Amino acid sequence: MFNKTKQYTIEQAIDIVKKMSKTKFDSSIEVHFHLGIDTKKSGNKVRSIVDLPYEYGKSKKIAAFVKTDDEKKAKQAGAKIVGGNELIKQIAETKKIDFNIAVATPDMLKQLSKIAKILGPKNLIPSIKTKTVGDNIENIIKNIKKGNKQEIKNDNTGNVHALIGKVSFANEKLIANYKTILKAIIKAKPIKTKGTYIKNISISSTMGPGIKLKI
Repeated sequence: MFNKTKQYTIEQAIDIVKKMSKTKFDSSIEVHFHLGIDTKKSGNKVRSIVDLPYEYGKSKKIAAFVKTDDEKKAKQAGAKIVGGNELIKQIAETKKIDFNIAVATPDMLKQLSKIAKILGPKNLIPSIKTKTVGDNIENIIKNIKKGNKQEIKNDNTGNVHALIGKVSFANEKLIANYKTILKAIIKAKPIKTKGTYIKNISISSTMGPGIKLKI
């Protein structure tokens, strides 16, 4: 069906991914970028928020770290988990995380440092750069819920993994989402990066093989 060593265009790759998806459920399609960045050095991280042109199918379970006065607003805006110091204490003790997006008001950042080692590895620390910290917590949550925002960030090995949609989605939507993410990664290139920035790109469905893409 395909050559493991060959590089395909995004259009060809999506056709192959769909044909090779054998799951009984609607598989997610994910793109993987291997970047030539030295993650051990400061200033060599890729992190950005991308507004995708189309939905990409990931559920948004938001945890809001706020003071008591803002708890009602956060809940009404759509946050599933809301709390302040007690919530931080609970996470510190149990080390359990049941959310995939974290937001906070600026007055909670100091307290969040207590669980930074738990949130950090999962890239869940709220920050101004990713538009997950602000005084108007209601607007932050609503914007995340209503939009097709996706956080783009590298892991410790210099890889970026991003969802572009589901197997059932139209090819045009998947391609548009992919191109938007690619542009965001290029734009987010750290100034200190030397040599080849994007070393390779592949795409795959849930439990499916990786298809190499032309850069």
